[in-house]
Amino acid sequence: MAKTVRLKIARRDNVHSPRYWQEFAVPYRAGMNVISALIEIQRHPVDAAGRTVKPVVWDSNCLEEVCGACTMLINGKVRQACSALIDQLEQPITLEPMSKFPPVRDLIVDRGAMFDTLKKVRAWVPIDGSHHLGPGPKVAPAVQEKAYLFSRCMTCGCCMEACPQFNSHSPFIGPFTFGQVTLFNSHPTGALNKHERLDAIMGVGGLTDCGNAQNCVRACPKEIPLTEAIGHLGWETTKRAFQRLLKE
Repeated sequence: MAKTVRLKIARRDNVHSPRYWQEFAVPYRAGMNVISALIEIQRHPVDAAGRTVKPVVWDSNCLEEVCGACTMLINGKVRQACSALIDQLEQPITLEPMSKFPPVRDLIVDRGAMFDTLKKVRAWVPIDGSHHLGPGPKVAPAVQEKAYLFSRCMTCGCCMEACPQFNSHSPFIGPFTFGQVTLFNSHPTGALNKHERLDAIMGVGGLTDCGNAQNCVRACPKEIPLTEAIGHLGWETTKRAFQRLLKE
């Protein structure tokens, strides 16, 4: 008898429809990951009972754990479907969309809140026009090495899903934000807007809303030292608060 992969997928037809489960059994191939199993269902949209159903939809792009688009709950753990190998998962494999973001359809959620937050904290290095600016400022190797750790963030949402402070009823901007503020404040040019970024994470929904659960650093697939960033920014925002107080 041919070996199969059994999957149980949480589905939703649209934003307003209720969630329901469907089970599938797809042919096993050596080296399969969750994405390849989903592609097999898309090619042959028949559930485990033999009924033709709507093809399952999901987000994916790079397929090498760089873009973060295929992030979902796999057997209850938030991770990327492209790097989740079938041989390493207990079956039936349950697939669910992340629960902290608005659902769109099936396994797709709207992570727009994360990108809005990046705009709020000015998570970029501004340049003055598009003309040739010459060589950029030199950055010490030690600073480069530190910045590289934070530059690996792919805005996947794993830290947000694991954070008890981030939910639809909370204004908390989420732990990934603090890694990006640390990254751009460490750049010689980015540091020119350092105070704007610190101001953006001070107050309601900002750094002080962090509950220090430290789930974020455990959930991050890139092992970004988010708790280190939170500790560092705690000191930076304290200094900034005193500076603002003395100017008033």
